[in-house]
Parts: sequence; C-alpha cells; structure tokens
Amino acid sequence: MQFHHHGYVSGDPRVTSPEGTGIDRPNEIPDEIDVLIVGSGPAGMLLAAQMSQFPGVVTRIIERRAGRLPLGQADGIQPRSVETFQAFGFAERIMAEAYNIAYMNFWNPDPENPQNIVRTSRTEDYGYKISEFPHLIVNQARVLDYFAEAAANGPGRIEPDYGIEFLTLTVHDEGEYPVEVRLRYVDGERAGEERTIRAKYVAGCDGARSGVREAIGRKHVGSASSHAWGVMDVMVNTDFPDWRTKCAINAVAGNILHIPREGGYLSRVYVDLGAVAEDDDHRVRLTSIDEIIRRANDILHPYTLEVKEVAWHSVYEVGHRVTDKFDDVPDGSERAPRVFLTGDACHTHSAKAGQGMNVSMQDGFNLGWKLGAVLTGRSPEALLATYSAERLPVAQQLIDFDREWSTLMARRPEEISDPQDLATYYLATAEFPSGFMTRYGQSEIVGEATYQSLADGFPIGKRFKSSEVALVADGNAVHLGHHAKADARWRLYAFADSPAAGEPSALESWAEWISSSAESPVVRYTSPDQDVDAVFDVKVIYQQRFDEIDISRVSAAFRPQTGPLGLTDWEKVFAAAPTAWTTTDIYDERGLSRDGVVVVVRPDQYVAAVLPLSATDALAEFFTHSMVQAR
Repeated sequence: MQFHHHGYVSGDPRVTSPEGTGIDRPNEIPDEIDVLIVGSGPAGMLLAAQMSQFPGVVTRIIERRAGRLPLGQADGIQPRSVETFQAFGFAERIMAEAYNIAYMNFWNPDPENPQNIVRTSRTEDYGYKISEFPHLIVNQARVLDYFAEAAANGPGRIEPDYGIEFLTLTVHDEGEYPVEVRLRYVDGERAGEERTIRAKYVAGCDGARSGVREAIGRKHVGSASSHAWGVMDVMVNTDFPDWRTKCAINAVAGNILHIPREGGYLSRVYVDLGAVAEDDDHRVRLTSIDEIIRRANDILHPYTLEVKEVAWHSVYEVGHRVTDKFDDVPDGSERAPRVFLTGDACHTHSAKAGQGMNVSMQDGFNLGWKLGAVLTGRSPEALLATYSAERLPVAQQLIDFDREWSTLMARRPEEISDPQDLATYYLATAEFPSGFMTRYGQSEIVGEATYQSLADGFPIGKRFKSSEVALVADGNAVHLGHHAKADARWRLYAFADSPAAGEPSALESWAEWISSSAESPVVRYTSPDQDVDAVFDVKVIYQQRFDEIDISRVSAAFRPQTGPLGLTDWEKVFAAAPTAWTTTDIYDERGLSRDGVVVVVRPDQYVAAVLPLSATDALAEFFTHSMVQAR
C-alpha cells in the first residue's frame, strides 16, 4: 500500500482526503446531479465506490430501505470477485472472515441401500487451481459494508441516501440534465413526500423487479422452470460428517446443495422441493420452514439435522431471464445512452451456481470507469455504448450455464447414469463460474489480436491474470496485478527486451517515446496540471534479477515524481527472474516474448491490447478511439 503521497499521514491510510464533491457533501440530494444510482446492492455499491474516485462528478445513490442490509441472500464469492476486492483495497480483510471452499463433496444413493446416501467423490475446489485468490462464502451484507466503506472513504465521500424510493423517470431529448427522475421519501420525517430531480445519467441497480427497467421499457426475456427450491441459513447439530464441506447431495427423496457459511457454525442449505404443477400459481412459495427442514432430513437419511436457529429462509422457483438491452437507447438510434441496467435488473437465474452477486459486481465495475471517464472529459460519450454491448453477452452466457447446472442439480437418481458426472462437470467448467471466462470482443476499447502471440498468457479481451514479480526497489515478491487499484487509470505494462536498464534497447526507445512524444497517450491525454501518472499507470518489468538492475539507470518514464511534494514513485519497476522470494518467471509463465511487449490493461482489469515495443504508432492509434485529447 502506498500513502504519504501528499505528506505524512498518521491515521488510517485507507481514508483518503476529501476532494471536490467530497468536501462539505450536502445532506440533501441536489436538484441537478451527474449520476443517480438506484439501489445499494452489489452492483450499486461497487459503482458508488468507483464513482467516489471521481470527486468532480456529483454522484448520489438512493435506497428504499431505511438503512444497511442486515442479511443478504447471496453468499458465494468467486475468485474474480476477490481480485476485484483487491483493487478496492479490502480483499485481505474479507478473506479473513469468510469461509474458504477447499473441497466439494458429492453424495448419491447407496447402491446397497438406496434410501441412504453415501459419499461418492471428493474434489478439490477450483479456486486456487486457477487463481491466487480463493473461492469464498460470506454474507452479501458484509460485501456491501466493505464497498460502502470504500465509497465513504474515497475522495468523493459517497454514502447511500436511505429511505428514498425511485418512482419513475423520463429521458428528454435535450438539456444538460436530460433524465427527469421522480422520487419519494419512505422513511423518517419526510415520509410520503415526493420530489423531482434531474440527472445526466441513471444506473438502475434496483433488482429483479426493477422500476428503472420498467421506466425505460426494457423487457426480461426468458421463463421460469417448473422446479422449486427452499433455501435456509441455519445453525444445527447433526451427525452428517461433511457439514463443514460444500456438498451436492442427490438422494431418492430429492436433492440438496449444502454450503457452509462464514463463522464456523452457520450453513446455507438449498432443498429440492420438486416439480411445480402448471396450475400451482406460486403456491409453492408458501412452503413452511418446518416442511423445508423435514424434506432436508428425508434427503440426508440416515443422517439427521437438528435445527437450532433459522437466520433466514425463502422459497424460489428457478427462472432464467435476460433483459433485451442494458441501456435505454432505442433500436436503430445512434444517440448515447442515458440510463443503464445492472445486476438482477437485467439478468436473473438460480442461486446455486453462485453467480448473481459476482456478475452484478462486474456490471458495476464495467460501467463505473466509463461513466467517470466521460463525465471528466477523458472519453467521448460514445464510450458508454460499450457497456450494454459488452455485458449483455456475458449475461446470456451466465443464463446458459446456470440452466445446465441447475438442471443437473435437480435430476432424480434414476436419471443419473454416472454418479461422477456432476463432479466432472463442476471441475470442467470451473473457469466460467470463477469469473475468468469473460472475454470482450473487439471494439474501441479492445484491440485486434494481431500480436497476441507476443503475450499468449494475456488474452486480449480477458482479465489481466496476475503473476509474481520482484519489486526492484526492495527485492520483495509482489503480485503485479495487485498494484492495479480501482482508481480508473489505464495500465501500460512494458515488458523489457533483454538488455539491462539504461542500455540501448527497444524498451529505452519506447520509454523515451511514451514520456515525450506528442503522440504518446500519456502526453496527449494527461493535462499539464495533472500528475504525469494521473491517467496512465506505466510500469516496466525487466527480464533480469532485481539485484542485477541499477534502478538509477531506469528511464524516468518508470520513476515519475508526482504529488504536491514531487516524490519519486519507486513501485513501478519490477524484475521477472526468480529470486529467493519468487519461484516463477512471468515471461515463461505468461508466454511473453523475450523481444519485449507492451500489454495495455483497462481500468476494470481487462487486457485491451498487446503490441510490440516498436509499435508506437499502433499504441497511439488505439487510444484515439476512446479518449479525448487533454486541454
């Protein structure tokens, strides 16, 4: 963690100094604002935390509830989400309180006595197999707490305005604040009062029954399946031996997906309630908690559950729906979007694949930096059209995956020919639920794959997969990707060719160009009154050992002096070769060319371009499509 950038800090370094809208933030929502976020779920709170990094943008987030969410319904945290938490500064803290999924066990009917269940396989979870981060279970409410802290501690000092309900909106054809929004106070002294505000943009993060979605005329496309599940968070005494291990249980009496929760005692249990008749008219949702517990005991036979406390329970019918578009732009229109949908407002599915909260947060991450870039003048308004274009295909992939997974989970024993096939599917498809299958197509912010062979391990359009390197300044082993914070900056990773620092090389030529050429994106898109690394975070990774690099000979492009004190940043120069602290070489691990390569990474951690060090014209051209020259 870097701090003292603006002078000595004796307090919590996570609390940054307020700037812009964060100074004397008014309690009352202004009549005119830049961004209105509707809903404080995972997408909304991440979006607020990201917008807090743009203190010049007036952002407010409203929530109908009177206060923070005390108990969330989502709980599965995939490795990609933990990567995101790292960028927002709280991965280590939330991992300390979460349940870490190490294994998933599979139970099926005992061939000798089918009324009983037996463990048929034990598989290692996929988390650490494909990421340095684990697969976690933690209450959604705690995730929201951490994002709320990040939003409140950011320079914009954003906090939810609780007790305010969204009613409707109208998008006008002109005006600086074209979105007219009607609100109602539902809590406190002003309960029942209505008012109208105007915004430049609105983000509907308001759940499956989204009022924002209805207001812009978007439709959920899809259907509900004819299967119901009861779900309960419970504390129990039991003789079931795998109670603290994630389990998929298939029995004659039905199915259970069992997920231990954080804290050592709480568990979540999804209980199969069977097929739903066509004329049920949602009566299955009235199933009592006692009936859910009874069915759970039938499925677990010969083991038993003695439920001591029910923290929460519900009944749901599996539904798979995707909204036809994630913004308000009419088909055939070329105008920029003004209203956006995220999370359950634009995709709903079963809870058993653990994707709802995770995909929703990536919606917010994708949208946040783009809104900030447009509203601060860094990017043209056309950039906002890439939100729906990128996230809608991801949502459709999610629906397709969840449909297959939930169908497999609901099978009867007589429909299963191989008791191992569920475990096989779980591991074979691990990259998708972990959040690492997302790959954005070519656009103004995702380049062509012409030079992909120079960095095979960093596929263009996929998230930047971190690897250990050594920090040259002190020799410590660090994860390169963990130095990328959610500060809305682009990353330029320059992987050096073989000559040592300061010697004539392709890297030295590139460093001279990036720091001084009028065509350089750093020069072209950074205002003279900003720090040189305010928009682009430029880092270098050498092939040599850290103790073979003379940091005093490293180009000034990688040792910027920034902040009011003009302090040198020592944490942009890395070494790839193995050391006493690292066992891998990032060049080998990520298939990087020894002739050098530049990897361009977006603010939301997705690889945007791979180019040779010599392709400065192509690098300059790439940014002309998504950025506006600084004044």
